[in-house]
Amino acid sequence: MFVDHTPDSAPPAARPVMEAVAARMGGHLPPAVARMAASPELLEGFMTLTAMFDRTTLDPVARETVIMTVATRNGCQVCVDLHVRKLRALGADPAVVAALRDGTPLPDERLAAVRRFVDVVYATTGEVPDEDLAAFLAHGFTERNALEVVMGIGTYTMSTFANRLTRA
Repeated sequence: MFVDHTPDSAPPAARPVMEAVAARMGGHLPPAVARMAASPELLEGFMTLTAMFDRTTLDPVARETVIMTVATRNGCQVCVDLHVRKLRALGADPAVVAALRDGTPLPDERLAAVRRFVDVVYATTGEVPDEDLAAFLAHGFTERNALEVVMGIGTYTMSTFANRLTRA
């Protein structure tokens, strides 16, 4: 149903975003972007939120832990594959990468706290019990980081749902 748009076939409002993504990726346009282009607003919103999430105070591997937890929870294989590559590029411990990909226990307690916090936010639809927030904070995270995790969940829930809907 959903087609892989090119900058020529996409709605005009999606074209600048698609061209920017392709330029950043050496001319490659990921299928997820090509299909999200059917909704310029969704594509631009996702790309904007992604850039904002990348600027949060969470360290890069903690951000990727949020993303991988959302992606595996929501069954978005294209997201998992993309973010496994990103984790490897960041130099993440291969055991951490494997655990995030497979949903197995994390060998890093700090990252395990991030994964648990994401799961609790989902399970409680944001009404995180004080003890769960305290457990997250006990690993050196801040209240700001807790809110940044919520931002990551929202951003990548949107992406995973769109990718699954479009069969990216």
